[in-house]
Amino acid sequence: MAAKPITADDVKAIVAERKVRFINFWFTDILGQLKSFSINAAELDAAFEHGIAFDGSSITGFNAIEESDMIAMPDASTFAVLPWRPEEQGVGRIFCDILTPERTPYEGDPRHILRRAVQRAKDLGFDAFNVGPELEYFLFRDAAGTEPLDTGGSFDLTTLDAGSGARRDTSIALEQLGIHVEYSHHEAGPSQHEIDIRYADALKMADDCVTYRITVKELALSYGWHATFMPKPLFGENGSGMHTHQSLFAGGKNAFFDGDDHYHLSAAGKGFIAGQLRHAREICSIFAQWVNSYKRLVPGYEAPVYVAWSRRNRSALVRVPLFHPGNEAAMRMELRCPDPACNPYLTFAALLQAGLEGIEKGYELPEPMERNLYHLAPEERRRLGIEQLPETLGAAVELTADSELALRTLGEHTFNRYIEIKRREWDEYRVQVTPWELDRYLQIL
Repeated sequence: MAAKPITADDVKAIVAERKVRFINFWFTDILGQLKSFSINAAELDAAFEHGIAFDGSSITGFNAIEESDMIAMPDASTFAVLPWRPEEQGVGRIFCDILTPERTPYEGDPRHILRRAVQRAKDLGFDAFNVGPELEYFLFRDAAGTEPLDTGGSFDLTTLDAGSGARRDTSIALEQLGIHVEYSHHEAGPSQHEIDIRYADALKMADDCVTYRITVKELALSYGWHATFMPKPLFGENGSGMHTHQSLFAGGKNAFFDGDDHYHLSAAGKGFIAGQLRHAREICSIFAQWVNSYKRLVPGYEAPVYVAWSRRNRSALVRVPLFHPGNEAAMRMELRCPDPACNPYLTFAALLQAGLEGIEKGYELPEPMERNLYHLAPEERRRLGIEQLPETLGAAVELTADSELALRTLGEHTFNRYIEIKRREWDEYRVQVTPWELDRYLQIL
């Protein structure tokens, strides 16, 4: 794996050694879409000292044109050389924090929103919030349609798996970018794939998720294919999820673990899970932020929609993997409803804030549901008090609009812009006349 830079001097040494010609400054808009501009390597000294000014008015969710001046301040620890660019006169990338002209953190910067959530955890005595997401994606013949490359299924490694070479090349590229790949495989859907990367603290992992997505796309393009993280691109097939493993550490030890508890969960672990369960519906529009996300969140396609937790049962929203003696550090929860097209900074911030709310306010964790929740009748789920995630983006965004937790997580500026953008998306979608409606109704009505 590539050596990890720490300081501006480390970055400048790598740039000189590798003869890097340009550095791309990376950041995301409010929806998690990657934004970038490039500087000449000769400008690095000035960039590290003063940052680089740019016009933020064209960035989704940033300030309007009359307040558009922004400063991109590079984070030296995130520098890496892009492996899909030529080695000669190469190109590096570095993530940036966005500042105002007064050099204070910009409240609409997703990285700042996540930093603020992590600081709350530290104020409560936790050293680290570790996150391990599993991002799934599809490879299609080209960007014009959804023609799969194969008919393979989970873990197939035969001629049915046309993408094995691309997965290998992508894994190597991720390693070169400082992201440790644990394993990769074909997923359940045709031409669907997953490359699992090792858990990291939340801010690094959010950066890694953004890097993962562009790397997958660039390597697919080198094969002449199109990679997509769209949650549900194929009718009748599983969608792409981002199962998100989470744990808190304090004093160098896993704060979720308690060897004397029946479930091996500490009070902090139980409160954290209870917080995410209680607030799941109101932050759903953050971890499942697109109209298409709700085509995935339906029963029957391995995407959990029922607000409950379990140990073995993957139909519940939260799974707590079984504890293996001697592996206390691995004690964690897995939230199975996010999708890989979310903004990882806002998603991790919302999940952390919801979990900390449960710890701080002493939420009680209900008993686990070890039955297949898809097989329960609606009346039985109601009797058991099991709620369901909202069924549309429209319903989800209105729950978020009423959420005090979402407001505190995002801050007033981002909260208002996010609700505005998502309401507009839903309004645009709901007036569309779809082929399904024409096929079903045009002849008979």
